[in-house]
Amino acid sequence: MKRSKLSKDKQLKLIEHFVAGTTARTASVLVKVNKTTASYYFLRLRELIFEYEKGKEEEVFNGEIEVDESYFGGKRKGKRGRGAKDKIPVFGLLKRGGKVYVKMINNTKISTLMPIIRQKVQPDSIVYSDYYHSYDVLDISEFKHFRINHTEKFAEEKNHINGIENFWNQAKRHLRKFNGIPKEHFHLFIKECQFRFNNPKVEKQLEIIYNLARKELF
Repeated sequence: MKRSKLSKDKQLKLIEHFVAGTTARTASVLVKVNKTTASYYFLRLRELIFEYEKGKEEEVFNGEIEVDESYFGGKRKGKRGRGAKDKIPVFGLLKRGGKVYVKMINNTKISTLMPIIRQKVQPDSIVYSDYYHSYDVLDISEFKHFRINHTEKFAEEKNHINGIENFWNQAKRHLRKFNGIPKEHFHLFIKECQFRFNNPKVEKQLEIIYNLARKELF
């Protein structure tokens, strides 16, 4: 990336607004920069975060892991959830008491989900899912598999996927404020949500993003 022509002071203020979840349009007014400039700067921050999170992809989860998939975007009303047309499917894994990992996928077939699970989850770990048919193969896999039937209940003692569903809710709440995200940039936004979840303290987010920007943008 080329270094930004913005002053360091304005960059720091934009970073603070980015971490606060301010939209680029609002930040441009508060920092007194052009709206296009603020939008481009926020895009570059998301690119830095994407590369930062990409560098952690080799981390393997163990212990108790929740898996689930969700759908984002799309203007078509009517059918919702799995198979919703014009929506972007995202697969997620969450280590209880730890981090989340999300990945954009083309479909939710067994052949798509199992390689991701095997890449990210240590054998003999406990994997929790719902009753979606693509998770049937986990019953005869190298993992201990428990599943919750959401038509009957959402939790049965430790058997639930409330953690990953909480992440989906947080991510959708954060992304809703942008009033639509270009599909070509969605991978940046969903990884931003992963970054925020995995670094819940504002001070930590500021520290990481400042250090990333200092190397590439200042």
